[in-house]
Amino acid sequence: MLTLVAVEPARCDETTTRSDVVIYGGTSAAVIAGVQAKQMGKSVVIVSPDQHLGGLTSGGLGWTDTGNKSVIGGLAKDFYHRVYKHYQQPESWTAQTRQQYGNRAQGHRASDDDQATMWVFEPHVAEKIFEDLVAENDLKVIRDAWLDRENGVKTRDGRIVSITTLDGQTFAGSVFIDATYEGDLVAAANVDTTYGRESMSEYNEPLAGVQTGVLHHAHHFDVLSQRVDPYVVPGDPASGVIPLVSAEPPGAYGSGDKRVQAYCFRTCLTNFDPNRVPFPKPAGYDANEYEVLVRCFDAGWKNVFNKFDPIPNFKTDTNNHGPVSFDHIGMSYDYPEATYERRQEIIEEHRRYQQGLLYFIANDPRVPDDIQRRMQTWGLAKDEFTDNGNWPHQLYVREARRMIGEFVITQNHLQKRIPTPESVGMGSYAIDSHNVQRYITPEGYVQNEGDIGVSTNGPYEISRGCLLPKREQCENLVVPVCVSSTHMAFGSIRMEPVFMILGQSSATIAAMAIDGNKAVQDVGYAQLRERLLADGQILETPPGAGGHSVAKTVVHIQDVAGVTLDDVKAVLDGAWQMSRSSSVFCETGYRHDGNARESRATAEFAAELPESGWYEVRLGYPPNPNRSKRTAVQIHHADGVSNVVVDQTQPHGKGEAPFRLLGRYRFAKDDAAKVLVSNEGADGYVVIDAVNWRPVDGE
Repeated sequence: MLTLVAVEPARCDETTTRSDVVIYGGTSAAVIAGVQAKQMGKSVVIVSPDQHLGGLTSGGLGWTDTGNKSVIGGLAKDFYHRVYKHYQQPESWTAQTRQQYGNRAQGHRASDDDQATMWVFEPHVAEKIFEDLVAENDLKVIRDAWLDRENGVKTRDGRIVSITTLDGQTFAGSVFIDATYEGDLVAAANVDTTYGRESMSEYNEPLAGVQTGVLHHAHHFDVLSQRVDPYVVPGDPASGVIPLVSAEPPGAYGSGDKRVQAYCFRTCLTNFDPNRVPFPKPAGYDANEYEVLVRCFDAGWKNVFNKFDPIPNFKTDTNNHGPVSFDHIGMSYDYPEATYERRQEIIEEHRRYQQGLLYFIANDPRVPDDIQRRMQTWGLAKDEFTDNGNWPHQLYVREARRMIGEFVITQNHLQKRIPTPESVGMGSYAIDSHNVQRYITPEGYVQNEGDIGVSTNGPYEISRGCLLPKREQCENLVVPVCVSSTHMAFGSIRMEPVFMILGQSSATIAAMAIDGNKAVQDVGYAQLRERLLADGQILETPPGAGGHSVAKTVVHIQDVAGVTLDDVKAVLDGAWQMSRSSSVFCETGYRHDGNARESRATAEFAAELPESGWYEVRLGYPPNPNRSKRTAVQIHHADGVSNVVVDQTQPHGKGEAPFRLLGRYRFAKDDAAKVLVSNEGADGYVVIDAVNWRPVDGE
């Protein structure tokens, strides 16, 4: 173990502040880290580029993405306890009563009275709680202080000595915490970072990289009754491409790229007239920009209001929903490493697009009357974001840089295919990435790509190494937000309660490193774990809190004899929907056609077999009484095409779950082995999970 020599304090003058722990950022993780460090007896300064503290938690995301609430502990749970206490006061209900609001949140109760927590709140309430935490703990906060990313990080012997902001202030410290969404301090300290998507092969993640043809949520164009044409003159590529659609090819399936999932503002809207501000017409508004939305309306799309999620006092946390919505798809690619000036341009472009979309729906004559009349009853909440035109002060930067640290957590860790060492906190929300691009398919219609929504199979642990740089790169930096993670894993970790959890754990590591005069990488895990547990952190799944995953049996493709293709490798046509409600399935789940008997759906599984010869072909699916008894399956083999009708209400053969034998067929090595599943003529849900080709002796 390397013993550190205490860094000589920077020479102090009127522009230098010396603290034990220097936290850069104004997010929820930054405030929680500050509270924990202060409560461990350390001097702390929060250097925030933002005027408002709390990031997305106070910036409009009041419909909290909790996942399994039983694994949210410590100071994060205390935050939601403070929310609960606020809404116990009758005067907090300014437009409706608690009883009128009800108790609905994202798939769970808004308020857990038995645990004294509340998970849904107004933006200004969250911001006040963060300010209360700052005041109660006497935290020093420097606002509107922007790191000099070119020359502002001074290092010596593998440690950060000080950081300097663009206005000339210098902050020296023993340990530094980067709690920004962008990871600017991490990058400026020459610690390895990445952004975008890893390829499927880089970490052997089943859903990594470009995911053309994968349709997990309803945020794609296959939910429409007809295709959407991408060209200015429909059917004429020479006429050019309409706005908000990219003419660039999407990339090969499973390949990595530097594209970033879409950002948006989580707007706080209201239909309570005394508090409603009509949607403003933004500068630069061009109604023609929303032609693709008009074409969605023409195709029958109506679900504009599906994510107007209710928060107290007749307000919403409004999120993206559907093929064209509040996500500004494809417009965030250069944000992670952009200059401050370029980032501000991106932020303003997102604001103009999203304000313009709201104004368009409320005013343009091409919008269906029923949708327009309803939108005209909504507006911005007059009592929120009062210094910013009632518009959120924080863009939802869903993902920017990610550190490449001591331990890289992946989809396989979250789904428990690989164990995770040295837990410092837990997550549980589904792996959730928003769309990355809107492109033109080879068939010539518009489609979205990049939307991922798969279960983590219950709560998962987050390793201490995810928060720490490699020792040779920096010994006194901890990172609770831009953690060492793949794009896939970050899709779940990126939830605000998890950032608070990791903020507390990061500060604990920092304080213990200072106490022991050692590198953050040398803090003993046994002692760290003891302190985290004493402070209320949850480090493993509590008994009985595993959720639906307790009764699940997940079959891994590599454990199945023969050649097996999961449904994520199928070529899909139609509105297939992801699910994992059944007890046995392959990998991350299975798909069904939504019992859409009037809408054709097909799935083509095409495999390259290692040898010519005879194979048993098996179809993987979870049976259920609501399944189709007439599922049509075509098997393409060396002797032609065989048609099989499968009764998917019937169970698998003994010991074969989730596979059912379809027959024995001869295949040639040089010809693709294909199985086509269709819902044509079906009389219930058609379900696909995987197809297996198993070699057998001759006929």
